[in-house]
Amino acid sequence: MNSVAPLWQPTQKQIDQSLMREFMLFANDRCKQSFSDYDGLYEWSIDEKEDFWSTLWDFCGVIGDKGKRVLIDGDDIEKAQWFPDARLNFAENLLRKKSSEIAIYFRAEDQVEYTLTWQQLYEQVASVADWLRSNGLQAGDRVAAYMPNMPETIVAMLAATSLGAVWTSTSPDFGEESVIDRFGQTSPRFLFTVDGYFYNGKKIDLADKVRNIGAALPSVEKIIQVNLAGLQNDLAVVNWAEIIARPVAGIDFVPRGFNDPLYVLYSSGTTGKPKCITHKVGGVLLQHLKEHMLHCDIRPSDRVFYFTTCGWMMWNWLVSALASKAALVLYDGSPFYPDGNVLWDYAEAVDMTLFGTSAKYIDALKKNNLEPGRKYDLSSLRCLCSTGSVLAPESFDYVYAAIKKDLCLASVSGGTDIVSCFVLGNPILPVYRGEIQCRGLGMAVEVFNENGESVRNQKGELVCTKTFPSQPVYFWADESGEKYHNAYFAEFENIWHHGDYVKLTDHGGIVIYGRSDATLNPGGVRIGTAEIYRHVEQLDEIVESIVIGQDWDSDVRVVLFVVLVNGHSLDDELVKKIRQTVREKCTPRHMPAKVIQVAEIPRTKSGKIVELAVREVVHNREVKNIQSLANPQALELYRDLPDLQ
Repeated sequence: MNSVAPLWQPTQKQIDQSLMREFMLFANDRCKQSFSDYDGLYEWSIDEKEDFWSTLWDFCGVIGDKGKRVLIDGDDIEKAQWFPDARLNFAENLLRKKSSEIAIYFRAEDQVEYTLTWQQLYEQVASVADWLRSNGLQAGDRVAAYMPNMPETIVAMLAATSLGAVWTSTSPDFGEESVIDRFGQTSPRFLFTVDGYFYNGKKIDLADKVRNIGAALPSVEKIIQVNLAGLQNDLAVVNWAEIIARPVAGIDFVPRGFNDPLYVLYSSGTTGKPKCITHKVGGVLLQHLKEHMLHCDIRPSDRVFYFTTCGWMMWNWLVSALASKAALVLYDGSPFYPDGNVLWDYAEAVDMTLFGTSAKYIDALKKNNLEPGRKYDLSSLRCLCSTGSVLAPESFDYVYAAIKKDLCLASVSGGTDIVSCFVLGNPILPVYRGEIQCRGLGMAVEVFNENGESVRNQKGELVCTKTFPSQPVYFWADESGEKYHNAYFAEFENIWHHGDYVKLTDHGGIVIYGRSDATLNPGGVRIGTAEIYRHVEQLDEIVESIVIGQDWDSDVRVVLFVVLVNGHSLDDELVKKIRQTVREKCTPRHMPAKVIQVAEIPRTKSGKIVELAVREVVHNREVKNIQSLANPQALELYRDLPDLQ
């Protein structure tokens, strides 16, 4: 038992009314079990994985033929195949609701706002699918989008996947080279895009980028353009409005195998050309249904929001909520324009039930002393999800003090690699400060020490010891499977090694300390970067920070770079305060040997800071594919610094 009091505890009524509890009773009856708590359900989902995933298929009402076999080659985590005889269509499962209720809410900057009902969504998908079919699109072909997070992007994805095509997307903040690096590997036949978009009060024209991208991708036969920003250009494109204006009777969904490709997502590309991580039709659907319905308690007519772009896996995760018959809430633009209340104003207006964001966004709200719970009616909000980086314990405190007290704060972690989560929230478990609530059902997550032994209450490597449906099918064009093997299975034989440095607590909670490859190692002692960020970024003078280990005198020393609040400078007194804070809150080994002020921190397109790239620059080593960064010019701030010579 945990002797620390939880920050939130579901009531017995909330537990009894949850879909997790409903599934527990369903599985008890179906499989002759007698679960009374989550621990029992979880252990069964791991020990009897075939029963679990088959029962989940039925509980969630997946549309399709499940087939007789649930799993083959199940003892080989790389070669295992789930539901090898199944036939289903991804889009059909997301379009199962037929109603005049709103299916998608959309807002963007410049007062852009509109909605689509379920009926309108179906009709637009039918029109676009009919156009794609008439232009020769076949199952297995790739369709790409260079689009904002808007309803038309979802319509295009559903249209493509209704025909069995493979969908891939990036967001319009990606530079030309980054887009070409990605789509150039997957060879899409059709490219969906927009005339322009809005961000931070600016209207951004995409015409030149689209022209150059189209010219660099010989596979692209036609470019379809949505008019969002009201800009004129001379591109040779097909007009979106003309496509959806054609009435079509219905959609002829093309059945696909469970393990056929559905999505291609891309790694950040900071260590070379982005890996094309290919995900399967059934794996994505079933895993997302599990996470949405059971772990997030998403119900029909809920309103689900996640602040994301189409270049981040959370977009794919969000869109799948349609399969739970919930409405999607989309926003495109800056979350702080014109001010930090813009998303909370939206939350109140549409009665959001789930609000998803990044840990950095919550940190920024806290830094700006915003209190959405005092200003807005958030009575409908039941779950707040956070991901992208580690959510500091102090941010847990902030959420319950400034946003809402009766709320399941679901910090989640997984990634593009599995387009889902290994560890996440749970509506029937308490929330403890600084901890992710639980390991996901069906995910055999353990923590291994350096000897490959499973441990609790010790820091180690997050691994998954058994196969699960949302593993990638493969990496696109990785014919030998070598890249796929080296990415996850080279460290431990027949075990997925995820690359997170974590601790599993006695009561099943998870604490994440950062990425394994970014851990610091002064004096041979491993230190997670999140342990330092947590305390440094609580200081009023600090906006954010990035820390690396620098090779020095046959050892490693900790070097901390900080971005300061306007009006502050890094004098001796502030350096002393930072080092003393780290020493007192962590250990002397955590204390940075050097503290250096910088104007900007480099990050990926999805907002994650890039410790490895900074480390390479400091060591005068080449950083591969810097075009994958949102602000590659920031790396120059870390090059040839006198204090580090």
